[in-house]
Amino acid sequence: MTTPGTASAAANAAATIERAKSAPFGSVLADTMNLAFYRDGAWTPAELVPTGPLPIHPAAHALHYGSECFEGFKAYRHPDGSVQIFRLDRHVARLQQSARALMLPEPDAAQLSSMVVSLVDRVRDIVPEAPGSLYLRPLLFGTMPNIGAAAQPSNEACLVVLASPVWDYFAGGMKPLKILVEEQAQRCAPHLGRVKTGGNYAAAMGPTLAARREHGVDQVLFCPGGEVQETGAANFILLRPGRLLTRSLDSSFLHGVTRDSLLTIARELGYTVEERVFTVDEMLEWVRDGEAALSGTAAVLAGVGTLVRGGKAIQVANGEVGPETRRLREALVAVQQGRAPDRHGWLTRV
Repeated sequence: MTTPGTASAAANAAATIERAKSAPFGSVLADTMNLAFYRDGAWTPAELVPTGPLPIHPAAHALHYGSECFEGFKAYRHPDGSVQIFRLDRHVARLQQSARALMLPEPDAAQLSSMVVSLVDRVRDIVPEAPGSLYLRPLLFGTMPNIGAAAQPSNEACLVVLASPVWDYFAGGMKPLKILVEEQAQRCAPHLGRVKTGGNYAAAMGPTLAARREHGVDQVLFCPGGEVQETGAANFILLRPGRLLTRSLDSSFLHGVTRDSLLTIARELGYTVEERVFTVDEMLEWVRDGEAALSGTAAVLAGVGTLVRGGKAIQVANGEVGPETRRLREALVAVQQGRAPDRHGWLTRV
């Protein structure tokens, strides 16, 4: 028998999921978040609290000196009703790496993993059925109140985990993207490219918005010195039957977990995977009859239909999302959603 309280909770959860279907990605938040603080050399126990404003001193280190990093990944409701987090361990490790790079107090892996799992468990009723998912956002920032600490690391920090039900990125169908090729500017400082910090996204925002106004593009592909790198928010991949080419990892760009997952699956599907430096000219030669795509958490893999270089629009193959892009994306999404076996231990059951 359903009690009035449980019926009301179920109705609220259903309404939240329904709202997420039409809302901008990440704008609908769960009513609970998980919170911990670093003080006096140790992390406090995490606490599940109502989602809302955080008390932060106006002299907090993060506000003045950018000591902030975050992660973004998803949990999925599988056909058997279970909820599974995709590649939790890899994202926890990347947040730890970002913390070290920014001289922030490093979260304990076990505590952070537990914070994510307990939050997902608390809000599991708002995890949508496929093709929806629950987007997860751990955020770490320095809170030491000292506006004179430009050359000092923050000895205090806040760690918060947020959750947001989201719908399929391609709910209206996959549409080919239009990308500006930028051969002068860099996305961010090269030694911080692999760090997932807000400053990197802020640095790419100006060039991206300008490119949208001037060229009507969706994103900017940064290619400093003529070498293909990544866009402001995604890794870049070239595809053709049996082959995949992407930039080899270095400190200048983000080491995407989706990228890593796609490369692993591509090898299993028989693709020859090349990770190396390649030029804009080689890319343009490739896309005469090959495919280009962007990989990231939100879209998984999004096809590119047009590249703009020097004011000239260059069509990628036939200008549509190609079959290799669709095939590789579907192979990964099937694992995430529980429609294909998880052969790599990528899923954490909640």
